[in-house]
Amino acid sequence: QLQLVESGGGSVQTGGSLRLSCAASGYDYSSYCMAWFRQSPGKEREGIVTIPRNDIPIYADSVKGRFTISKDNAKNTLYLQMNSLVPDDTAMYYCAAVRASVGWWSSLRPVDYAYWGQGTQVTVSS
Repeated sequence: QLQLVESGGGSVQTGGSLRLSCAASGYDYSSYCMAWFRQSPGKEREGIVTIPRNDIPIYADSVKGRFTISKDNAKNTLYLQMNSLVPDDTAMYYCAAVRASVGWWSSLRPVDYAYWGQGTQVTVSS
């Protein structure tokens, strides 16, 4: 059973930075497409960045230029570096994974992902 555990959330002021981590166990990164999602109260879960097996990330417009996704395959860990944070970034952040048969496949739709972490809260104050 694949398990994902996020960490690194917290509270920062506008303009601050945070780095989220997602530690994975029980699988080989090379077979999976990974992604970060976020969800605020009363809103739908939003896909913000995905990194398919070919390691070419795709960012949502809302975070492009401010957030960076990366992987450390030796540590089986996915990261999300978040810079220039604003109050609209306040949400619960989740990492997710799905086995992908081709290297280019990716998605920012929550319904396409099979494995989820428990989430980590990010709060940005003005």
